[in-house]
Amino acid sequence: MRQYIDLFTEHEALLRENSPSFMNGMRQKALKDFASNGFPSLKDEDYRHTDVAKAFAPDYGLNLQRIKIPVNPFEAFGCDVPNLSTQLFFMVNDSFYEDYTPKVSLPEGVYAGGFRRFADLYPEVAARYYGSLADTAQDSITAINTMFAQDGFVLYVGHDVKVERSFQLVNIFHSEVDIMANRRMLIIMEPRSAAKLLVCDHTMDSVNCLATQVIEIFADEGAYFDYYDLEESTVDTSRFSSLYVRQQAHSNVLVNGITLVNGLTRNNYRITLEGEDAETMLCGMSVLDGSQQVDVYSHITHQAPKCRSNELFKNVLNDNSTGVFSGRILVCEGAQKTEAYQSNRNMCMTSEARMYGKPQLEIYTDDVKCSHGMTTGQIDEQALFYMQSRGVSRDEARRMLSVAFTADVIDNVRLDALKNRLHYLVDKRFRGELVHCADCRCKKCS
Repeated sequence: MRQYIDLFTEHEALLRENSPSFMNGMRQKALKDFASNGFPSLKDEDYRHTDVAKAFAPDYGLNLQRIKIPVNPFEAFGCDVPNLSTQLFFMVNDSFYEDYTPKVSLPEGVYAGGFRRFADLYPEVAARYYGSLADTAQDSITAINTMFAQDGFVLYVGHDVKVERSFQLVNIFHSEVDIMANRRMLIIMEPRSAAKLLVCDHTMDSVNCLATQVIEIFADEGAYFDYYDLEESTVDTSRFSSLYVRQQAHSNVLVNGITLVNGLTRNNYRITLEGEDAETMLCGMSVLDGSQQVDVYSHITHQAPKCRSNELFKNVLNDNSTGVFSGRILVCEGAQKTEAYQSNRNMCMTSEARMYGKPQLEIYTDDVKCSHGMTTGQIDEQALFYMQSRGVSRDEARRMLSVAFTADVIDNVRLDALKNRLHYLVDKRFRGELVHCADCRCKKCS
């Protein structure tokens, strides 16, 4: 903890100099919150199974001077998802990549790009929204990200604008030494707007990488937004991600996070439904083996009447891997006719795999429909026997049952090309084949 406080204090002037001005107003408060709270410990109820201090203990390098990384991601990365045809952007470590960027034709009233240009074009909007959801007093990882983040990606969609072509942001880790990146995303959906964003994580080099990531999503009245998160990094990569969503009346937000390759992942989801008749779908899945770990914490707050939330997380765990799920649904007083459903389903393929779960409901009103549940078990031996009796090998039967187990998470994807590709990738992942969703031409994969 001390090393990060000292690093910030020593280099605060450099951080401010190399950042848009709207990011700097939050830094001192974040420092005070981090110094006061420190890293979560294993004694904290919400972090009992993830040693945060250990993950942050190594001496990672940070690119505070904003030195340009010698890589052209448009040459290193070629997405081969059939018919996806996204509007493509890149973050290299934690800097928005602007060199050699193909010109993207966006509808009027839409901005997609880096923080710096957004600050020039929409200074008041940037200052109003940045950091207003990400509470540094509540979460120390958000605090440390706010202290050190210098750049990020913004998607801003104006009133009544519906963007048909999906956006894609690729986060690339590229370094010759162990490195820490502090990524930031800001999504602003104004009334009756619509858009979809796919975010992919990739690591190019065999070094230890640590990412903190804060995503703030504002869905105004009648807005429609999809956020897809595909993590395909390496076992040497640790990621701590905090996603915040605020929804107004009649808005619809889908968040779907899929982890196929990782080292240690902690995903925090905090979603607040503030306006009547808002709807949220939060789902995710992971395929884990070795000593990989995915820790999911979710908190959905229903503040207004007639809102709906549906939450589904699934994990398939092999070897000595670990899964954690802690989900809380809070229905506030006055939020009548709430519909809230939470489900966590897990399959342990070995006796050494571990899954820890804690689903929670907290309700302060009547006239609601709410449920929550969790199941953890092993693969169905009767189903295996039946399939083997029909000539299917035991290994192939295990793979087929695993693929079927995760299918409903992928089926929630509202982007057909991506949905089809994810089914293919998950199948290959269960076969033990290292397949990337990109026709990758980077050094690590060549």
